[in-house]
Amino acid sequence: MILGEYSTPEALKSMHHTLGLDLPLWEQFIRFVKTLFTQGDTGNSIIMGTSTKELITQRAPVTLLLIVMACVLAIFVSLLLATVAATHKDKLLDHLIRIFPTITLGMPIFWVGLLLILLFSVRLGWFPVGGVSEGWVGTLHSLALPAITVAFSQVPTLVRSLRAQMLEVLESDFVVTLKAAGIPNRVILFKHVLRNSALPTLMLLGVNISYLIGGTLVVEQVFGIKGIGSLLFTSISKRDFPVIQGIALYCALSVVIISLLIEIISWWLDPRTKGKQ
Repeated sequence: MILGEYSTPEALKSMHHTLGLDLPLWEQFIRFVKTLFTQGDTGNSIIMGTSTKELITQRAPVTLLLIVMACVLAIFVSLLLATVAATHKDKLLDHLIRIFPTITLGMPIFWVGLLLILLFSVRLGWFPVGGVSEGWVGTLHSLALPAITVAFSQVPTLVRSLRAQMLEVLESDFVVTLKAAGIPNRVILFKHVLRNSALPTLMLLGVNISYLIGGTLVVEQVFGIKGIGSLLFTSISKRDFPVIQGIALYCALSVVIISLLIEIISWWLDPRTKGKQ
């Protein structure tokens, strides 16, 4: 598959030796595991001849920055929309915000990216069409539209969850008691309601982190960003299996680590765990 249908027997033999396929299966497995745990690598790229670890670490900063920007934006917009919807229950604003997830949940993320490029890049000229500029300001400006695209895919689910949790907390007995005691609504909302509502939504974000990473890889390809996503699609098109394995491994590891961090943060924020070891 890598060399094509017109490859020679000598080329096939050389490729088998390069990939270690001429070794017994058990030896291939031990060799792979040893390299993985001692070097954090899955081998050298067949096309570029560079270690997969080096290729991934070169592209990772842009992808990580895009994920962080998308997360911050998605959380901020979700908090804003859910708060407005919950505090205006069954009113016009609430109905409009509730319609938003219904319409946007079925939109493919690459299609949303293309629409945003046509509107904000081609017509309005506010953002570059693709690529990443030099310098921190240029980088943030270049990644703003891709981050909006990735966040767009996460906001509908987060808004639904956060609104439902806020309504439940607002109708709870302790909030009614606080209102009867004359505590201002703003203090109740920001000090009590948001904190108690954020925990289930934070857990939902942890569950959706794999979709967030996957969406980021697709958006990178749409916007022509040289991150992990473009490296993955290039490796797939060229059948560069060691690089594909490395990206899959590091993405899976990232999902596990981020999910663990969200579990720790949720435990720390949960008032029921205060005072417990």
